[in-house]
Amino acid sequence: MGTQPESLPRPATPAGREGLAAFLARPGRAVVALDFDGTLADIVDDPEQARAHPGAVPAIAALAPRVASVVVITGRPAGVAVRYGGFAGVPGLEHLVVLGHYGAERWDAVTGTVRAAPEHPGVAAVRAELPGFLDRAGAWRGTWIEEKGRAVAVHTRRAEDPQAAFDALRDPLADLATRHGLVLEPGRMVLELRPPGVDKGVALTEYVRETGAETVVYAGDDLGDLPAFAAVEKLRSDGVPGLLVCSGSDEVAEVAQRADLQVPGPAGVAGFLSALATATTAA
Repeated sequence: MGTQPESLPRPATPAGREGLAAFLARPGRAVVALDFDGTLADIVDDPEQARAHPGAVPAIAALAPRVASVVVITGRPAGVAVRYGGFAGVPGLEHLVVLGHYGAERWDAVTGTVRAAPEHPGVAAVRAELPGFLDRAGAWRGTWIEEKGRAVAVHTRRAEDPQAAFDALRDPLADLATRHGLVLEPGRMVLELRPPGVDKGVALTEYVRETGAETVVYAGDDLGDLPAFAAVEKLRSDGVPGLLVCSGSDEVAEVAQRADLQVPGPAGVAGFLSALATATTAA
């Protein structure tokens, strides 16, 4: 079994401790799955300025050769996550996989290419309607639209009262999403309209099935990560040990409450991944 160094924190739950022990016992049969924004990259006012924490890529590169697979699962387009993460061409990440748009897109480091499913027609309809919709709602000032290719997101973090703007828009945007056959995914001062039937839980479950992993570690920070948390909990009930890590935030208490282990943001995630790499090196 892998040796647990002092720098490797102890999960707070029995299921988490079982998951970590299983990981250390057979890291070569484990999948490590990671959210991007808020987990590998700090949350910033302008998502186009988000970049992986300086310690994240070196930590993943040290860990990746010792596990079955490392996969990044994000709502961003896969190519954007690869670019903002700085994942391409990094020694140690030759087999990294990035699942973008909650699994609708896939980038494999082996090929360096993105494969994608067809776009949902409702996304184009919402994209055209949303500017006027926000204007009529009186919510244009301080809010802004992020074009995500296969989804569209409305951010309120720059508003005078971000939470009030978020709360005021949540139900109207849910109605707009429903009208165009989409779903609304709330996050940290962001409301994303995207196709139904895809989420991080579905993407993670399918990837675990594909790899035949015997242990799963998942790290996330936001409401959009809860389906992945639920997927790990379901895998546990089916006999696959798992560890749930929260990239700490006081904005999303539900994620911290569901996690086995909480670390202080992307810097803490990078430190945790480095500690896992150290533990597997000593195995």
